[in-house]
Amino acid sequence: MRTKYLAFLRISEEAVEMEHELVELRKHISAQGILVQDLMTGVCHQLEEWNQSTPEVQPDPEIGELQDPLPIETDDHKIVLEKIDVLLAEHKVEEALEALDSEERNSPELKSSGDTSSTEGSSYRSDFLKRKAVLEGQLVEVTGQPFVSFPELQRALSGLIKIGKGPLAHQLLLKFYGSRLEKSIEALSPSCSVCPKTYPATLSKLVFSAISLATMKSGSIFGDNPVYTNRVVQWAEWEIEYFVRLVKENAPSSGTVSALRAASVCVQASLNYSLMLERQGLKLSKLILVLLWPFIEEVLELNFRRARKLVLDLVEADECMSFSPRFAAPLSAFTISSDRMLADSGIRFMCIVEDILEQLTPLTILHFGGNILSRIGQLFDKYMDALIKALPGPSDDDNLTELKEFVSFRAETDSEQLAILGVAFTILEELLPNAVMNLWKQQSEGGEPKSGSAENVTPIPSTSTGLKDWRRHLQHSFDKLRDHFCRQYVLSFIYSREGKTRLDAQIYLNGDGEDLYWGSTPLPSLPFQALFAKLQQLATVAGDVLLGKEKIQKILLARLTETVVMWLSDEQEFWGVFEDDTGPLQPLGLQQLILDMHFTVEIARFAGYPSRHVHQIASAIIARAIRAFSARGIEVQSALPEDEWFVETAKSAINKLLLGTEEIDEDNITLHDHIVLDSDDSVSSLSSVESTDSFASASMGELDSPRHFDDSEVESVFSWP
Repeated sequence: MRTKYLAFLRISEEAVEMEHELVELRKHISAQGILVQDLMTGVCHQLEEWNQSTPEVQPDPEIGELQDPLPIETDDHKIVLEKIDVLLAEHKVEEALEALDSEERNSPELKSSGDTSSTEGSSYRSDFLKRKAVLEGQLVEVTGQPFVSFPELQRALSGLIKIGKGPLAHQLLLKFYGSRLEKSIEALSPSCSVCPKTYPATLSKLVFSAISLATMKSGSIFGDNPVYTNRVVQWAEWEIEYFVRLVKENAPSSGTVSALRAASVCVQASLNYSLMLERQGLKLSKLILVLLWPFIEEVLELNFRRARKLVLDLVEADECMSFSPRFAAPLSAFTISSDRMLADSGIRFMCIVEDILEQLTPLTILHFGGNILSRIGQLFDKYMDALIKALPGPSDDDNLTELKEFVSFRAETDSEQLAILGVAFTILEELLPNAVMNLWKQQSEGGEPKSGSAENVTPIPSTSTGLKDWRRHLQHSFDKLRDHFCRQYVLSFIYSREGKTRLDAQIYLNGDGEDLYWGSTPLPSLPFQALFAKLQQLATVAGDVLLGKEKIQKILLARLTETVVMWLSDEQEFWGVFEDDTGPLQPLGLQQLILDMHFTVEIARFAGYPSRHVHQIASAIIARAIRAFSARGIEVQSALPEDEWFVETAKSAINKLLLGTEEIDEDNITLHDHIVLDSDDSVSSLSSVESTDSFASASMGELDSPRHFDDSEVESVFSWP
């Protein structure tokens, strides 16, 4: 190789020397031609003088031929062409360009666009154009040099413009920047596997810098010509398409966090650079978003699909995923005994969401925030469905096989079930909104991270509507979990272990029924006394498990009370006993039913949670019972005491039960064997009630209560923190 290299150097030197010898030889030939021309002109001049001095001498034909001098004009053309040839041979491009330009301006034959009148003029024009083509080739060759500097390039382009090759010059300018960009990308390519998250940002800097320089130089060299401006725009669009294709080809696997980060950085960098290009008249932001949209959609879809599997514990978490300790404190409070599985699932959910949110950039949030919120909402839905599976009883999602695989623990006791609600409510009310809103705050403030919680965040107008819709979606998903718990809890109370119902309409048919406490101190029927005791017991447990979560405690107990009366209102077998003509009815049974309904309303009033809806349903039950008894011939008006009597009796009963003067054994409540309700029917009837009809939207304005929510407080229970 060294020998060949030395031979190559020797040949190169000889070639250079030969080139110099050729240039000198051409100069010598040109000088000799000039001497010959001068000699011929001098000889002709002397012959002319000699002929004038000797007119009597007969002209010699041979000498006559020499008397006509060569056309001076033709000789001048040859001199010009030879001079241009010498300049072109010496690669003196600028001098050759000046010579061509000067000759083109001064020569009439070159100015005419059509055919010249003489053969000599046409030949000269053809020879001149050939020299011009040679110069064009030399200028193009200069622009194609691999290490040509921009000043050299600019001089070559200016030369092309002078000889009328403006479009070619502009094409070469764009080719120059495209070639430089391609070399820069090739040099960057090895780093894409080493730094996959920063590769898109570096690549976008290279691409948009090249576009910016090309646009600026095009304007300085070619001016504001619309034709050239459109070509720059078209070229920039091609380069951006190539940029997006490179990002996709070199991005990490779409289902990884690294891919999400790389995509977010790509959006942030490219849109920032495109904003800078708008000052130069190039508006490329829409094109960038259109080209990047499918790629971002794919990355988000696969990342949230992976997150869903992580939440459902179907795959192991990445080793690089860090579980933030700041989620452990609020969720670990719901750890029951030594089993941390529930709290760990909540921590896991929040860490997965936070891991995704940390990859997002402000401009990614601005343009894809709605999509991201929707996917977070869907992930929260899956988590709520998984928690529903951990509660006792059937759910509406038994057909979801992935959820069946998830359930690795079951909440059997009241404490465990309340802990599930506590974890879900804490995520809904505090952790998830704070995590999202902190990020949205950074976006609204231009991406500068600052400390603070979601309470100090005022969403920008373009995203506030989406955030509210997202919040409603989360609330609806949590309501499914809450209503499932309430439904199963109430059904476990209404139905005994043998499947028989405790709320049997038979207890209201006879005045001397053993389940009726009707004497000097009337009391609610045994099932409703047991309901009161069970709610009291649950409230005590909730006070321990949901410590500091008074809102969810009140809303939960309100929903439980509401669920009981809703079940009673919708249970057709219960009402069939009253509306059947065969069963005996007595006024005392109606009084007992009305007292039970007032007692249920007073439970809600006493506990201090909203009771408007309970009051409405109870009133509807009373009205229906009165109609049923009246249809059977019972004189309702004369048989029933005043409403105030029922209210005072219900309050008195609560006081007696609280003082412990009456003890209720829930398991020994009398059951009538001939009426057994199907629990599946009960579940279906309850599930038909809309979850929005709950106390969370009720008002206590029409009822007097020692402790209750006002409208604003009730509506704020599930509002933004």
